[in-house]
Amino acid sequence: MFSRRESFKEYIKLYPVVSTLLAINIIIFLLTIIPVYGIYLRYFGMGVNLLIAEGEYWRLITPMFLHSGFAHLLFNMFSLYIFGPELEQLSGKARFLTIYFLSGFIGNVATYLIHDWNYASLGASGAIYGILGAFAALVHYTKHLLPQLRQIIIPIIVIGVILSFLQPNVGVTAHIGGLITGFVLGMVFFHPKRIGSWKKKKKNPYTVV
Repeated sequence: MFSRRESFKEYIKLYPVVSTLLAINIIIFLLTIIPVYGIYLRYFGMGVNLLIAEGEYWRLITPMFLHSGFAHLLFNMFSLYIFGPELEQLSGKARFLTIYFLSGFIGNVATYLIHDWNYASLGASGAIYGILGAFAALVHYTKHLLPQLRQIIIPIIVIGVILSFLQPNVGVTAHIGGLITGFVLGMVFFHPKRIGSWKKKKKNPYTVV
């Protein structure tokens, strides 16, 4: 479960949405490390509460594609690489994108509403936690069918939340906001009644490999 054994070409073919998101984030990060130009690009897209209040509302979305450094990028993209494919296959492309972007967006909105005007943030963590939140909803619905999923997802969420509070310079609000949003969307998308309508397309829509 959540082990990636596909070749590079197979991964792209099987998980086009996750592959595209990985590529976009990596390309944008490479652009932001270009001397001079990269600094302006990062500043133009990062979430700055004062500038959002002045009408630069794109800053509620663009921070999802920016990272403060290689370690930050590596952590988020590795999480997306590992957990994203299963959710893309289980939920479908449109629902996956909804979970990913809405979780990141709500996380950024929560950050704007809760923190002061001097607060600035960037990173895809809210969207990543949204993926984990959606899996938490799936755990709720499949606790008897997929106990191994619970054993993996719940500890990861608990440890992630604890570390969010313990580590400095971490957007806790975006993490929690994304997690809750992903969970709520997962409760809607993975509801047994809704899943029942998918069975014509999938013999076992809850299968996770």
